[in-house]
Amino acid sequence: MPTKSPLLARLLGVAVLVAHVADARADLITDWNIKAGQILMDSKMGTPPAVRVMALVQTASYEAAARVDARTASLDAAVAAAHRATLGKLVAGQQAAVDAAYQAALQSIPDGPSRAAGIAIGERAAAEVLAARGQDGADAADTYRPHAAAGSYVPTAVPAAVQWPQRKPWFMASPAQFRPAPPPALDSALWVRNYDEVKHVGGKVSQQRSAEQSEVARFWEFSQPSIYHGVVRSVALQPGRDPVRNAWLFATVAQAMDDAMIAVFDAKYHYNFWRPVTAIRNGDADGNDATQRDASWASFIDTPAHPEYPSAHSILAAAVGVVLTAEVGRGSMPVLSTASPSAKGATRQWSSVDAFVQEVAEARVSGGMHYRFSTEVGAAMGRQVGTLAARQLLNPPQ
Repeated sequence: MPTKSPLLARLLGVAVLVAHVADARADLITDWNIKAGQILMDSKMGTPPAVRVMALVQTASYEAAARVDARTASLDAAVAAAHRATLGKLVAGQQAAVDAAYQAALQSIPDGPSRAAGIAIGERAAAEVLAARGQDGADAADTYRPHAAAGSYVPTAVPAAVQWPQRKPWFMASPAQFRPAPPPALDSALWVRNYDEVKHVGGKVSQQRSAEQSEVARFWEFSQPSIYHGVVRSVALQPGRDPVRNAWLFATVAQAMDDAMIAVFDAKYHYNFWRPVTAIRNGDADGNDATQRDASWASFIDTPAHPEYPSAHSILAAAVGVVLTAEVGRGSMPVLSTASPSAKGATRQWSSVDAFVQEVAEARVSGGMHYRFSTEVGAAMGRQVGTLAARQLLNPPQ
């Protein structure tokens, strides 16, 4: 075997060191992504607003990281300050946790002009992002009107994210840009087929749902951003990643997820389609003799408080998948994985984006919250949103 020259050995050593440093700095971005996800979980915030907050946080993180000149400012301080400024503003109830994470980050950064410059960059980036997106419609008045005959009781839970169809998107021209066709007619064979499937597989008491299907349904009961960002970290934590590139990836994914939520809630409130628990308990009222009523049917996983069509989980999974596919490009997609609090921290893995997206869809049917056609339409919408996001991902600002 030929021996390496001393010069070549030194050059290889430098290359390994540079790659190691790049990985470590990339971990800075993923570490803060994990912290932000945990803070959002602890806040008990609903999924749509949590997705919005994560989009703002990750965008500010990228803006801060991209502006740092390593000769004069600390990247660590800039990213930490951007997170503190956005999370402190958007998740005020978690201020103590935000401050603790920030102070822990500063302890590892030598005090001096570089740290101060980094903090200033991060705070400025966060302020600009918050100002630009402060009037995106998330704080619009809740004007949802329950459907009821005068004097008749209806369940009093307030539906989620009724303002989302009026929000300002990141990529889309309008919330309705990808609004799908209506759900199947109630006299169609497709309706009967999907009705029967979720009735038999997705009920709280089911003889047809396997143990594996139950496990997967429980896993995807959780819907906060962290379960999807865990999948993103499968790519972000690959060797040789650059911190600014990782910040750009997380920002693009987070924005795509927020647009996906805007698009799906536009469709949900436009069509106002009934959930399986409503349809199956009223199977004798849909005008179709082929759908048999079950007066006490309940879904295996608790049904969310918003209309059924399309599936929000499916649009999120597909949008994330398209962005990750664009990021990897012609390279090899790593094994994707993430953990779920609703599955007691268990981790699941997928060998491809398609397998990941398909599992999410199956989970929503076997959990009893969605019809299969809603997961298919949701995934198609997610691919459309993800395609817009991927164009941005591949053309980062200079």
